[in-house]
Amino acid sequence: MADSAAREHGRAEEGGRERRLRRYWDRQADSYDRRMAFAERRFFGDTRRWLCGQAAGDVLEVAAGTGLNLPHYPPGIRLTGVEWSDAMLVIARRRARALGLVADLRQGDARALEFPDARFDTVVCTFSLCAIPDEETALAEMARVLRSGGLLLLADHVVSTSWPVRVLQTLADAVSVPLQGEHYRRRPLPRVRAMGFGIERHERLTRGVIERFAARKPSAA
Repeated sequence: MADSAAREHGRAEEGGRERRLRRYWDRQADSYDRRMAFAERRFFGDTRRWLCGQAAGDVLEVAAGTGLNLPHYPPGIRLTGVEWSDAMLVIARRRARALGLVADLRQGDARALEFPDARFDTVVCTFSLCAIPDEETALAEMARVLRSGGLLLLADHVVSTSWPVRVLQTLADAVSVPLQGEHYRRRPLPRVRAMGFGIERHERLTRGVIERFAARKPSAA
């Protein structure tokens, strides 16, 4: 009985935390693009264009946010996007209309994608895994919905190659993780390699803080 009560309490706490984080990102939606503008200029460089320009075929963007990637996709793709925050999704849809893009942008959870196995040729996620509560589950879901031989395109801020920056990231995590669920020291690349993906393109920028790569899912035997 005690174990059951403890599990129930844990689930309730986790549910409350997720509702709090969703409200946090909903509140950030209107100011998100303005706040990201400095990071785009100072740290990200051409990462969105570098990454999205490689997408082809049926494309899924996970954690699409306000749609900042939308202008960078090549013509001819068939784009689906999922986003946790309803408020951000409203802005992403507005951006797609302004760009004249046909895209299926819907509410969804990166940890439980509502698509069948092997549905997409390309899966994209930029600057979002850092804030997804369970990074490992989200990556497993991206791999699941990606077709054999498909391309996984990821970019994020990660643990730095510079030890002074790593110290600052540790301090930042102490504040950002409990308040907004954002991690500064995650690094998805080793997990993707461990899943059997082949890394085709890989770059680190800004003292190693920004990492971007294209990884190919193994072809079925």
